[in-house]
Amino acid sequence: MQLEKIISISGKPGLFKLVSQLKNGFIVEDITTKKKASISNSSQVSLLDNIAMFTFDKEVPLFEVFENIAKKYDYKPTINHKSSSEELRAFMAESLPNYDVERVYESDIKKLAQWYNLLQKAGYITPESFVKPEAPAEETVEEAKVVEEKEEKKPAAKKAPAKKAAEKPEATEEKPVKKTAAKKATKKED
Repeated sequence: MQLEKIISISGKPGLFKLVSQLKNGFIVEDITTKKKASISNSSQVSLLDNIAMFTFDKEVPLFEVFENIAKKYDYKPTINHKSSSEELRAFMAESLPNYDVERVYESDIKKLAQWYNLLQKAGYITPESFVKPEAPAEETVEEAKVVEEKEEKKPAAKKAPAKKAAEKPEATEEKPVKKTAAKKATKKED
């Protein structure tokens, strides 16, 4: 699942996908209605990729919590975010058993349920969306080797332009001398 481009905007209901960046803001698209809108830089925006839930041990990324919920509910919609407090707490205990009861508020659980249902409705919650790719890790190792090889070649390439730059100042020094000589010649003619 690609949460890095999914955002929540304070004061606007729903979740949005970042489409483009403008000079003074962003263009976003509602993930359910696919309507585009622009928001200013002053809008309070939260990337879902940066949000985590508190547990007694550590903070668990929202991606992993969504994965737990998806497996528990077989990738189908979960409880309504307007459910009772007891139902929401039971839902959270099933989804993330060791969550910190004191630091995770009921409003956080409501948002979690609502966001999960929105993402599921928009097609972001599928069995394939939680598969962790292994191939890119191998590619990054190969890319690192290619980058190292290029860096080894770059110092040799940098030396040649440095010599050309050293030659150019000498040539530029000669040109002003010729111009001044030409000016003196024109003054004598007057």
